[in-house]
Amino acid sequence: MKAFMIERYGDRDGGRVTEAPDPQVGADDVLVRVRAASVNPLDLRIRDGGFKAILPYRLPLVLGNDLAGVVVEVGSDVTRFAVGDEVYARPDKDRIGTFAELIAVHENDLAPKPAGLTMVEAASLPLVALTSWQALVERAQVQPGQKVLIHGGSGGVGTVALQLARRLGAHVATTASAAKADLVRELGADLVVDYRTQDFEEVLDGYDVVLDTLGGATLQKSLRILKPGGKVVSIAGPPDADFARELGANPVLRQAMNALSWRTRRRAKRQGVTYSFLFMKADGGRLGELTRLVDAGDIRPVVDRVFPFERTREAMEYAEKGSARAGKVVVAMG
Repeated sequence: MKAFMIERYGDRDGGRVTEAPDPQVGADDVLVRVRAASVNPLDLRIRDGGFKAILPYRLPLVLGNDLAGVVVEVGSDVTRFAVGDEVYARPDKDRIGTFAELIAVHENDLAPKPAGLTMVEAASLPLVALTSWQALVERAQVQPGQKVLIHGGSGGVGTVALQLARRLGAHVATTASAAKADLVRELGADLVVDYRTQDFEEVLDGYDVVLDTLGGATLQKSLRILKPGGKVVSIAGPPDADFARELGANPVLRQAMNALSWRTRRRAKRQGVTYSFLFMKADGGRLGELTRLVDAGDIRPVVDRVFPFERTREAMEYAEKGSARAGKVVVAMG
């Protein structure tokens, strides 16, 4: 099969489409012919070696963390899918590789593709939809009437998180440029802060939840706009000990991750709020529930641009430069 592979970390010009062995299909696996796969910041961080200490992938490595496609083979123990089914997924973190013609995915990580979406649209959703659900519903436990700030409302996670927060009945604020204000309002934002001309810390106060997609100074300011008991859930900030435990990391690595987030957690405690780092998990069952929200019209995909598979590296460069107007960049297999 053809696949987009990197041979070493940190080589931004080194990824290329090449021949790779077809995947091995285990008893619980589903072999999917990939029709489309989307680009995520996670792909860029993996390529650059940002997770090599905690996600020790073998090189050469096929990148890609989202897919939509068609089942072409099932393992002997698979019961939920059959050849010909249209599916989508975020594979488990240990089994990435959706920038390829074929991928073997554990049955539990797959869900039926939303009937009303194209393959391109469906491929844009799994990682960001699961991230939004796990952050807002499972981690933050957002309730109707709560005030929620979602940073980067026009980004991949932001466009879905806005819609989910609205569905949960929250009062939603977001940061975005003035050019994207109409879009994010349409997706669910009640209040838009133009990050180019306004400091959100001076505009917002008394929030219950912040979904931080940016990290750095944005994360530190976010702690200060929360009311006592508020929560920051970050997908871009420093990892914490809970994440290390989820990974099954050794004591040395757990201590190192705890140290990385120590200052942020201390600042949060002083403010009377909490900080947690989220690295989303693959979950086909939950993705199936999100499919129902998509089919009901509560969540819709936002796709910025589609690249052919042969131009996967260009697609990643486009996403990395922040060229996307809003939503996701998708690679179509043709």
